[in-house]
Amino acid sequence: MMNFNDILINVLRQNGLDRFCGDDMIRLFSEFTEEVITVNKAMNLTAITDPLGFAVRHIADSLTVSSFIPQNSTVIDVGCGAGFPSVPLAIARPDIKITALDSTAKRIAFIASSAEKLAITNITAISARAEDAAQGELRGSFDCAVSRAVARLNILSELCIPFLKIGGRFAAMKGDSGEEELREAEKGIVTLGGGKISCHSFSLLGEADEQKRVIITAEKTAPTDDKYPRDFSRIKKKPL
Repeated sequence: MMNFNDILINVLRQNGLDRFCGDDMIRLFSEFTEEVITVNKAMNLTAITDPLGFAVRHIADSLTVSSFIPQNSTVIDVGCGAGFPSVPLAIARPDIKITALDSTAKRIAFIASSAEKLAITNITAISARAEDAAQGELRGSFDCAVSRAVARLNILSELCIPFLKIGGRFAAMKGDSGEEELREAEKGIVTLGGGKISCHSFSLLGEADEQKRVIITAEKTAPTDDKYPRDFSRIKKKPL
């Protein structure tokens, strides 16, 4: 039976992510996986605990967004959950500084303690609601905003785009509903100051069934009106 490191290397190579197969990176990916699986016994962090599923749907999936993040960027992961994609990105991209944001304090405490234990120094973990944080000092301060499986795009855009500087990039990581979500969200993205919208479709390989993935990107080409983001209940009730 293959050990987790070998499984992960094989999965990364299948998905064209060979550049993240260095010994130090693989060691840190593996150690973070162990942290997640151990803590998951007491705290609900993930339903995916088998080695192959974890390698494909957590580590490799997180790293697919890396090519959309420019060198030396400041990045915010909105709704980071147990640390995906933020922790794998911090391990894989020592050139970036990433802020992991989530409203659940226990998950943020887990990310912070894991980063300290593994000596991952380019990640900061903050517990706050995105709609509150985006109206505070973090507003307009990031080169990139990424998010994975948090909400439909027409809701997610309002939570993410206000964090960006002019010229920054929003990258939403989606499954097979991504193209449909873009159609309903495109007008709102423009209202929030977004433009140059692109849709990137691919298959995530490694398991018996290929997983369809879509990464939707938008550049911030204009300032976001101060009234956005609205209270979450209003966003959810009436998306832009």
